[in-house]
Amino acid sequence: MHIGFLTPEFPHPRTGNSGGIGTSIANLSAGLIALGHKVSILVYGQKEDVRLEQDGMSIHLIKNRKIKGLSRFLTQKKIRKLINGLVLNEQLDLIEAPDWTGITSGIKPKCPVVVRLHGSDTYFCDLENRQVKPINRSREKRALENADAIVSVSRFTADRTLQIFGLNADITVIPNGLDAEKFTPSQTEMPERTVLYFGTLIRKKGLLELPHIFNKVVDVVPDAKLVLIGRDSYDIQTQSTSTWQLMKPIFTPKALQNVEWVGPVEYAKIRNEIHKAQVCVFPTFAEALPVSWIEAMAMGKAIVASDIGWAPEIVSNREDGFLVHPTDHDGFASVIRTLLEDAELRKNIGQAAASKARAVFSNRIVAKQNEVFYLKTIQEYRR
Repeated sequence: MHIGFLTPEFPHPRTGNSGGIGTSIANLSAGLIALGHKVSILVYGQKEDVRLEQDGMSIHLIKNRKIKGLSRFLTQKKIRKLINGLVLNEQLDLIEAPDWTGITSGIKPKCPVVVRLHGSDTYFCDLENRQVKPINRSREKRALENADAIVSVSRFTADRTLQIFGLNADITVIPNGLDAEKFTPSQTEMPERTVLYFGTLIRKKGLLELPHIFNKVVDVVPDAKLVLIGRDSYDIQTQSTSTWQLMKPIFTPKALQNVEWVGPVEYAKIRNEIHKAQVCVFPTFAEALPVSWIEAMAMGKAIVASDIGWAPEIVSNREDGFLVHPTDHDGFASVIRTLLEDAELRKNIGQAAASKARAVFSNRIVAKQNEVFYLKTIQEYRR
């Protein structure tokens, strides 16, 4: 098969910032290529039109057309032309796009279109109790209605999406995967009592809860250190340009001395940062199926994460990680303190986490699940 991925982000030096969607596409692409399939990546919103070759895949950078009032329409037309060219000249069998802002709502190419639920704008606004822009909701709903097939990274996201859009559709659930060979447990543990968060510094990921939690950790474990890795972001609720600046006053002076914000780190180097940590924390309010959790688990780290919605599809509480509500600051801090002080518990939870990550989320397994799904979708389209 020749599978195409249409995406606003992808981890490559020439494509700008990339988050979870880009990482998950890169992981799946590697898995599909290992199975003998061809992959093309179409990245829109770029500064140039160029084709690159990397790791056995073709990467097409697409510069958006910028004409006031017509930009989206013209860019979608440009994307459709590129997809149809790949269908005609390189036998592209299928194109997949994320649900975010419904980019495929105005694109009907000469091949089946799959929409993967990583979490639409409407979905995240619903989880955060925020108003979604009507135009985004309309586009995202239309993209789902027009799709030849829908796949979701979690059952929770699938069910919640159907509910909020009022849709009745069959949705296949296939989790995000990772290259388990790149995220392997270390044989040695760093001696520092380091708690790591990696991801965007943003309210929806619980970053304004984390200072409250860490204050309570330091009260009992005074040498505990909190390391934050990721880019800062605008806060939509306060309209502050920096979530980090909102976080700092919440820390006690004592705790703030033990906090280090590293900023963004290249994806290839994130493994080294995970290795340095004893505990990884993810007190998030809104996700679909976060790759960061799986990466930390694969490296044998004990994680303390949110207990909301999608979480039990990744972590079995108290078996291969711990799940606590982000607003339960006492409970969240208590688990972190226990893990920092109990090396045997960290080891046991970490080993179980690594085994789970490989058994459920490895590229080898997830790519085969997607292979079956794509073949079925293509066959049904051609009938």
